[in-house]
Amino acid sequence: MTSRELFLPVAAQPSVESLVDMAKTGEELGYERAWLPETWGRDAVTVLTSIARETDDIGIGTSIAPVYSRSPALLGQTAATLQEVSDGRFRLGLGPSGPIVVENWHGVDYGNPLKRTRETVDIVTQVLSGETVEYDGENFDLSGFRLRCAAPDPAPAVDVAGMGPKAVELAGRFADGWHALMFTRDGVQQRHSDLERGAEMAEKDEVPRTTMSLTCAALEDRERARDIVRQHTAFYLGSMGTFYRDSLARQGHEETAHAVYDAWQDGNHGEAVAEISDDLLDSLAVAGTPEEAREQLNAWERSDAVDAVSVSFPREATLEEIEATTEAVSHTHLTLP
Repeated sequence: MTSRELFLPVAAQPSVESLVDMAKTGEELGYERAWLPETWGRDAVTVLTSIARETDDIGIGTSIAPVYSRSPALLGQTAATLQEVSDGRFRLGLGPSGPIVVENWHGVDYGNPLKRTRETVDIVTQVLSGETVEYDGENFDLSGFRLRCAAPDPAPAVDVAGMGPKAVELAGRFADGWHALMFTRDGVQQRHSDLERGAEMAEKDEVPRTTMSLTCAALEDRERARDIVRQHTAFYLGSMGTFYRDSLARQGHEETAHAVYDAWQDGNHGEAVAEISDDLLDSLAVAGTPEEAREQLNAWERSDAVDAVSVSFPREATLEEIEATTEAVSHTHLTLP
């Protein structure tokens, strides 16, 4: 059965305690994991530690921690520590992010993101084993590092985020899971074949887990729900680099992807938002009344390419709208036919 999980909206929350409270609410409502991105503002490690200390059952995880802002050895230490403080409930989600974040915010050359991601996963896995790390790669040359504490048992799973065919194949080959964002159901099925190919190359017995992050707004005000999700979608396509635009184009929506991007870059944000048709919106996200949202989420959960659905929220959603959506599509209400 597909896991129902929660993507905490770090930028929308007024305090660490509010994020902790949201995770606690998620636990009460039956969500199986609380994911936290690391973008700007609060770091993921401090917040997830706070959540781990104040919850009992809900899993926690990073979705995602960029592979450029911490060294692989430190990421391994962090994963081991969060696994300890959460009593085995942690899952590490990694990804390259993009040049806007990496170069402009962190001052690091973006370089070859696929190679850096693969080497980071390799090193993190070695660190979590408790053995001495010896690694000779293109990006990293390490020797002699070893945890000076007990290695986590079990070691936390390591997931990778990716959008293109090679990135998803990498997740299938080297990681325990793949994090997907802004895919249609047909699109995620298409990329799942890349995940399967990666698993076959590594001779794995099982295909790694797919976690699909879905932007959701389930509100009694149907038009408000759809408006804020549509705006969120256009924002990502228009302003967050080329990855989302290219991914949508690969899924058969090239004309729309470029129209949204061009309009947004020209400052015509309203025009960019209007380019997102109702059909495309419904294929990429969950937006409408609570009843409609539950039906849409049901359809995603029936996909054999998705193992976990992570309920996320549009950037313009208020705290009250986030709370309403969290309740409306929770385990309490969501039932499969």
